[in-house]
Amino acid sequence: MWSRIRCVCLVLVFWGPVGGGPLTDPHPGMTDQQLFWGSDQYDFSVVLPAAGLECFWHFAHRGERFYLSFMVQWVTGVGHDRHLSVTVNAPSGLLVSTVDDPKGQINFEAEETGFHQMCFNNFHNHFGSMQMFLSFGVYYDGYKDSAHQKEEELKKKEELSQDLNNTLSFIEDATHNVENHVFHVFRYYSFGRMARSADHFLLLSNSRYVTRWSVFLSLLIVTSGYLQLLFLRRLFVTQSGGEEEKPRC
Repeated sequence: MWSRIRCVCLVLVFWGPVGGGPLTDPHPGMTDQQLFWGSDQYDFSVVLPAAGLECFWHFAHRGERFYLSFMVQWVTGVGHDRHLSVTVNAPSGLLVSTVDDPKGQINFEAEETGFHQMCFNNFHNHFGSMQMFLSFGVYYDGYKDSAHQKEEELKKKEELSQDLNNTLSFIEDATHNVENHVFHVFRYYSFGRMARSADHFLLLSNSRYVTRWSVFLSLLIVTSGYLQLLFLRRLFVTQSGGEEEKPRC
């Protein structure tokens, strides 16, 4: 009897923490506003198959700046077209911007908070794939969360009695401004890198095109010259035979 009671107690002890289930929220004390807030940037290359569609999502808050830069690096296939159809949709599904061009930039102020959708469509090429380079992200001017605001309010109160805090706040503001400018410099650098890589692939494609046609035309010229020489030689061929085979007047 006592052994059964002990077993039941052990089961109840170990069942408590196990029955709670897995942890579905890794940050229970943080909201989406605090979890996704911050300036960020992503740049990479993607290969789109023939008539392919690729979509990406990125989080942005209302009132902040969202940007997207893209460029087609190379295209393969028969009758290929370098145009790329790009659409950006708001979290509610509203179409924000659309571009149909080999390269372009989209920059707008987010009207909604949530994940914005970016779709890249290669419907111009039904028999060829393309590689595109894209760079997108969100940057925030003057962002301060609630905890940071409280800290700054306390600092401002202390700054009234201490002059040293004024210098510290000035250094902090200057650091944030420098960080913001460096972020924009990297944005323009990524777009320049896209242009440089696209020009490189274009030069390689033109070089292969010129080499192939040069070889083809060279073979064509040599072959036509040989055929002309053979035809001219046959015009001067004399047939040797008896008296019966000679032409008569």
